[in-house]
Amino acid sequence: MKDHKHVILCVDDDQDSLDILRIALESGGYKVVQALTAEEGLKIYKTENPDLLIVDLMMEEVDAGISFVKRLKALGNTAPILMLSSVGDSLSYQADNSNLGLDGIFQKPIDTHILLTDIKTRIAKKQAAGCKECQ
Repeated sequence: MKDHKHVILCVDDDQDSLDILRIALESGGYKVVQALTAEEGLKIYKTENPDLLIVDLMMEEVDAGISFVKRLKALGNTAPILMLSSVGDSLSYQADNSNLGLDGIFQKPIDTHILLTDIKTRIAKKQAAGCKECQ
């Protein structure tokens, strides 16, 4: 948490989607950092150490989002990762989120109220788990 705000990294090659996420997340009190590519996302991840990540499934390549998540896992990422997809429902039926390294999948277009509620819950759980580890 930087500046007393939780940091959320959003990675999507669609600037309009990033703008919608930024507006919604900032209204929820979060600091938002953004990347238009998976490579840019990795660089920002390493410098910002985000509390949560939101990643688009299909960016510059069809499975760029999943490849990005696998790279994060190899780096030891512990922050929750939410995947955005225009095929979200079918993806969640075809794959186990945890095997992909995901904490959830959201269908586009995004219901920002549901997204904010989910993020608040996930960050609270992560904080509670962190406090238990400190005891």
